[in-house]
Amino acid sequence: MSHYKIPNTLSNIDAAYIAGLIDGEGTITLTRKHRNENRQLAVTISNTEKDLLEYVLKTIGAGKITNKRTTRAHHTPSFTYALYNRQAFNLLAQIHPYLKTYKVRRARLILSDYLSLTPRNGKYTDQLRLAREKFETTVLAIKSA
Repeated sequence: MSHYKIPNTLSNIDAAYIAGLIDGEGTITLTRKHRNENRQLAVTISNTEKDLLEYVLKTIGAGKITNKRTTRAHHTPSFTYALYNRQAFNLLAQIHPYLKTYKVRRARLILSDYLSLTPRNGKYTDQLRLAREKFETTVLAIKSA
């Protein structure tokens, strides 16, 4: 059984810096890893500087870095740092005061409703499923102007 890592408590400076990275190069979304699964919370940062993403990983203390596929020879290799579910929720709770783009609206909505609409056992009542679908639609509709 794998150990569930709890993200580190960030200093105000680190929280603001990581929020800036997410505002500029990142994503706060609800995504599916597989076609028939429920959507899960994801916070990601993509960049060509692996050292920067390694700093983020070390500072947060959870998540992982993956290589992105290079489709053309002249493209620079790039990487993605990703954090999911409750770990991502914990990170959002720390960085949301520092977000400046539309992502702050997504973060606030997720922080207010995600846990109550996401049963830990994955079993949804019909009423909860409808509320969850409405929540997902609302979150994904929040985009940059």
